[in-house]
Amino acid sequence: MNKRTSCLQPATCLVLLLALFLPLLAGCGAAQDRSVSFAVFGDPAELAAYQALVAAFEAEHPEIVIELRHVAGQGDYQKQLVTAFTAGAPPDVMLLNYRRIVQFAAPGGLEAVGPYLDGSQAIREADFYAPAVESFRWNGALWCVPQNISSLVVYYNRDLFAAAGLAEPADDWTRDDFLAAARALTRDTDGDGVVDQYGVGIEPSLMRLAPLVWQDGGELVDDPARPARLALDTPAALRAFQWLVDLQVREQVVPNRVAEEAEESESRFLNGTLGMYLNSRRVVPTLRTITGFAWDVAPLPRGAQAAGILHSDGFCMAAATRDKEAAWTFIEYANSAAGQTILAAAGRTVPSRPDVAESAAFLDPALPPARSRVFLDTVPTLRQLPLVERWPQIEETANKEIQQAFYGEITVEEAAAAAIQATAELFQGTAP
Repeated sequence: MNKRTSCLQPATCLVLLLALFLPLLAGCGAAQDRSVSFAVFGDPAELAAYQALVAAFEAEHPEIVIELRHVAGQGDYQKQLVTAFTAGAPPDVMLLNYRRIVQFAAPGGLEAVGPYLDGSQAIREADFYAPAVESFRWNGALWCVPQNISSLVVYYNRDLFAAAGLAEPADDWTRDDFLAAARALTRDTDGDGVVDQYGVGIEPSLMRLAPLVWQDGGELVDDPARPARLALDTPAALRAFQWLVDLQVREQVVPNRVAEEAEESESRFLNGTLGMYLNSRRVVPTLRTITGFAWDVAPLPRGAQAAGILHSDGFCMAAATRDKEAAWTFIEYANSAAGQTILAAAGRTVPSRPDVAESAAFLDPALPPARSRVFLDTVPTLRQLPLVERWPQIEETANKEIQQAFYGEITVEEAAAAAIQATAELFQGTAP
């Protein structure tokens, strides 16, 4: 029997054919199985940006499919992540704020990305602003690659400033300048004895209080490196806390609790009845829907010293990710100049890469805010919140006391003492 006729027996031929083609079929199946789930949150404009990012990545890497999972609300997003990690089925890649990484990293839920970054030929640690990178470094490891380096700023209605005869905020304006503007912008526009245009909208929370405390030379915690308690009862912290509370209780340039519950400050700013609104860069896509008036952005007014608070989200990888190489390839692309340029187009992020932040993708004067450089100018003054496993719960607990003081229900001294007591156990037994 020669070689040409050696496979005439049906059973023999079947075995040989299977031996030949099964590896090829397995290879095809492996290629099809190279999928990476990617979880994000945000409004429709942000979703569109992530969809564009995924499309661009898949065009360059057709061997990897990205399954985009989107949740609109940040609160719901965090709850779903906690549930997914608890169930042992987290997304492969997700966006996390640096304040939340320890709650997932400490129990072993995250994969440290430092070794991947060190070995990357596409991106380097030096490509990113140092404060953003350092905010994701905990317990000797780098856990995520930062996508943005936002900060708390003041959004202002340019038309209302002009109508009140006010000069627009300077880059070096003070708290006294800020308060004078807030007073001038707070008005009863229809003469019925009820304020219907407020000067300022600000969320009463630990995140909003933090930069004010730092500006006055205080600290949020007893030891920023190894915190064991809140330090809101120090003279500097109480002084900053009182200044914040006075905006609502004494000056009444901020909506009270009833007015805020009737209409949130963001909505008031959108409809043109709020002069100034404090938020991070995340609100820009929503504000770009405004057509009835002009708006822009200014830095936080100065206290005794310059200080800002870091807002940064990062691309993080779950330790349970099956195809870590594929997940890293996506993270790598998303944080390349090409990837960050795509995300910058939505307006939501302040790119964590200086080369993209300094480009027209972010600083385009044709798109509001025209003064986007404010975000870049504040980078040297940015400070981060402590990396503590239960920090999200600490914030949530302290916020309840801060809100009571802000709305005049208790004093700042009472609120500070209550916040310290209520959060004491949350500091105990946490990872360093």
